[in-house]
Amino acid sequence: MPKRYPIPVCDEEVKAELQRRAASRTAPQRAVERAKIMLACLEGRPMKEIAAELGIRPNTAIHWRQGFAAKELAGLEDEPRPGRQPHYGPAFRARLLAVLEEPPPAGQAQWDGKALAARLQASPDAVWRVLRREGICLRRRRSWCVSTDPEFAPKAADIVGLYLQPPENAVVISVDEKPSIQALERRQGYVKTSSGKIARGYKSTYKRHGTLNLLAALTIATGLVQTAIKERKRRVEFLEFMDQVVAGFAPGQELHVILDNSNIHKKNEAWQALHPNVHFHYTPTSASWLNMVEIWFGLLTRKALRNGDFHSTEELRQAIEAYIAAYQKTAHAFIWRKREVKGAQLRNTIANLCK
Repeated sequence: MPKRYPIPVCDEEVKAELQRRAASRTAPQRAVERAKIMLACLEGRPMKEIAAELGIRPNTAIHWRQGFAAKELAGLEDEPRPGRQPHYGPAFRARLLAVLEEPPPAGQAQWDGKALAARLQASPDAVWRVLRREGICLRRRRSWCVSTDPEFAPKAADIVGLYLQPPENAVVISVDEKPSIQALERRQGYVKTSSGKIARGYKSTYKRHGTLNLLAALTIATGLVQTAIKERKRRVEFLEFMDQVVAGFAPGQELHVILDNSNIHKKNEAWQALHPNVHFHYTPTSASWLNMVEIWFGLLTRKALRNGDFHSTEELRQAIEAYIAAYQKTAHAFIWRKREVKGAQLRNTIANLCK
């Protein structure tokens, strides 16, 4: 006769947990199998029958039954297994991160996987495993424009205040130039790569057909723009454009104009004396990103210029004017948002590489 083992004893809570594990579709297969073994044992079924049903050896069923009888659910867990200590453990990770803080090898501008492996006398695969685990991208680049203007805070507060709470009965305008827009002739189209994916292809050579300069004035409250396309970028063109902008509003309308520190925007006291209702506000040094019209220039570049194919400056002019006409139909005010960049983020540290 087959050997009969005493039926294990457990409370209803433990039995309910075994039933949950046995029915789980997400738990590890070994946990599901062990739960099914114990549920069958609790029914008093023979070990050979349990083993045959689950496709395991009887000794396996006996082993987990004994573990459950001694420790209940804890007896169904694997015992710690002594094994070879990992060669690339926490100490290796700490060494790698420390090396990244050091200057790169002579002749290199930055560390790469091969150089790190040579410096640590380790496998390149081990180096890349740690870098991936830490989320460090050695070739990823991000830039910051940090102003060193000692009056940065009051100047920035003045401009952001105009965005968020403009003076009553006044209009706030953001003005700047996009200079030297090139009329590039370059053949392009969609191509199928060797991997089967479709990508936009560009001919490696191109022709230059001259440049144009675009002046733009963004009305903050509405998002509408006034523009002028000029052959040159000088103070005279800037003042002509400002005459055009002022003429677009009612006589005497109070205007607050946000400008960067370009030399053509300065030393215009004679023009300002003729227009006492127009007030110039200058961004801090190296902080032209505070000028909201830069957002609109970014839209123009992405949507109309970057992938363009222009055979003359006239075609370039038509493309710019077409985008402006389309934009004006759906123009709306931009929401001012800017992430704060702290000085500590600019240091060459591992934390900075991860962000």
